[in-house]
Amino acid sequence: MPGHGRAVHPPSLRDGRLEATLRTLELTVRGRLDGLLQGNHLGLVPGPGSEPGEARPYRAGDDVRRMDWAVTARTTEPHVRETIADRELETWVVLDLSPSLDFGTADCEKRDLAVAALAAVAHLTRGGGNRIGALVATGERTHRFPPRGGIGHARTLIRQVAQTPRAAEGTRGDLTAAIEQLRRPPRRRGLAVVISDFLGEPEWERALRGLSARHDLLAVEVLDPRELDLPDVGTVVLADPETGEQREVETTPLLRREYAAAASAHRDRVATALRRTGAAHLRLRTDSDWIADIVRFALARKRAWSGGAG
Repeated sequence: MPGHGRAVHPPSLRDGRLEATLRTLELTVRGRLDGLLQGNHLGLVPGPGSEPGEARPYRAGDDVRRMDWAVTARTTEPHVRETIADRELETWVVLDLSPSLDFGTADCEKRDLAVAALAAVAHLTRGGGNRIGALVATGERTHRFPPRGGIGHARTLIRQVAQTPRAAEGTRGDLTAAIEQLRRPPRRRGLAVVISDFLGEPEWERALRGLSARHDLLAVEVLDPRELDLPDVGTVVLADPETGEQREVETTPLLRREYAAAASAHRDRVATALRRTGAAHLRLRTDSDWIADIVRFALARKRAWSGGAG
């Protein structure tokens, strides 16, 4: 659902004023997200960490992998073992910048929103010795940015990603291959974030499932409203940016209903596949207040992780 009220969109990266645009983006992110997360990265995707904490009664929605069977047997009531998050977090972001992201009919392109999501992740996970790195896949090539810490690195990373050359129209993205690059060789346990529009069939599910076996996993889905329904504007030209194929169609009521139904079914398949991988799923739209959506997501995650307290 779009955010209520005026939509706050990421600044466009196409206006020729990159440095000013990135400063605006950072100020927006920090101004609205500072203070949201207490306790370092807890709340974005609260990692289970590695050190055992206290046992408590099981609550609906708890991760069954944290069941404490000894306490459960002793008390005859299901218990889970709380864990203390690791002091230092290593975050890797797989960022899909294939040609299907070079599209937007609202206030920004999906590409702008994807880079903004990266900026939010970098801000919400920095500090305390944490590090962030990225694999940026355009379909033509994959750019690797090794993980480092500090605000200077975060700014450099976002700038370099924002300057990533666009792939030629007709280039097909390969999200699965990018995820596999992150999986192998195995990296230290941490947070893995995949930012994509997840178009096409969910062939990436198996790779994501393997990634979630070792890391906390966050999937950020970026959408444009025209991918969900067609406007009633008569004749339109539909184009597939990853094949270059174009088709002129008349937006009849029947076509609009069929398009919306097919789009909804696809988004449901994506959500189901992501749920099967164990990923937390954050959906952002180019016509919505993206930071408000992140805030709602993070607060819901914190409440779920704390058993509804707070």
